[in-house]
Amino acid sequence: MSEKNHEHHHLFHHHKEDENQNATAASEETPYEKAMKEEKHHKRMEHLGELGTVAAGTFALYEKHQAKKDPENAHRHKIGEAIAATAAVGAGGYVFHEHHEKKESKKEVKDHHF
Repeated sequence: MSEKNHEHHHLFHHHKEDENQNATAASEETPYEKAMKEEKHHKRMEHLGELGTVAAGTFALYEKHQAKKDPENAHRHKIGEAIAATAAVGAGGYVFHEHHEKKESKKEVKDHHF
């Protein structure tokens, strides 16, 4: 059986021939368009990282509150607080990384556009 006829199509991954042709046409982007897409990608990832930082920080505060409220299980809540705080710091580092990647992408956009 040839490789063309041996494609697997799953429930949510149906590919029509027109879509495959459009995908090859879309891959021929200008450097400016690629740089714009990369900048948007890093901006979205930065915002997701910010959301993760806020969520982990909020959970750390919640666990701190639970440690005071439930002295019987305070040790468990303090461990959860420490883990959540560590996750918040890690997410903050990811945001910092993505911010700098976004700045580099923005510089590329400027270089390709002018």
